[in-house]
Amino acid sequence: MSASPLEEMEIHEHAEHAEHAAHAKDSLLSQVTLTIAVMAVVAAIGGSLETTEGDKTIVAKNDAVLKQDQATDQWDEFEAKSVKKNLYQIAADQPGPKADAYKKEAAKNAADQEKVGEKAKSFEEQSKAASEVAEVHEKRHGRLTIASTLLHMAIAIATLAIILHRRWPWLTSLALAAAGLGLSIWAYM
Repeated sequence: MSASPLEEMEIHEHAEHAEHAAHAKDSLLSQVTLTIAVMAVVAAIGGSLETTEGDKTIVAKNDAVLKQDQATDQWDEFEAKSVKKNLYQIAADQPGPKADAYKKEAAKNAADQEKVGEKAKSFEEQSKAASEVAEVHEKRHGRLTIASTLLHMAIAIATLAIILHRRWPWLTSLALAAAGLGLSIWAYM
């Protein structure tokens, strides 16, 4: 039994429609797969940058603590020089054969105290600078963490486009990826 020309036309139209639908699915599959690969690379780079910024934060905070400890040590020495200076000054004010030697020691401790105070201030400034550096790296780390999360969410949602054969999850993943990439760039501005 042969099909009528009208039935043959309908069969041909259905075949064309099926072929077009298959081509559209293949096209979507290719686009989504390529997008996922690019997003994975960007997420890996972002993750590496996030880790690097976290490490730099820790190093800078450690530097700040070290410099503050050094400043504290210098201020302790400053106070010790002050006490010694005052003791020698009191001794120099007393009459006796060693009064001049005590005056010299008091003056020496006063000069040393001034140098130690300058060192302490320098260490405090270095500590403050290291703290500021740590803060910059910490902000970057936070932004990169969110960006990395957005990129990983984008990859997962793009996978739904393959499973569901729908375009909207892919478009949603593109928006999330763009937000993650934008946030990554903002982290360094």
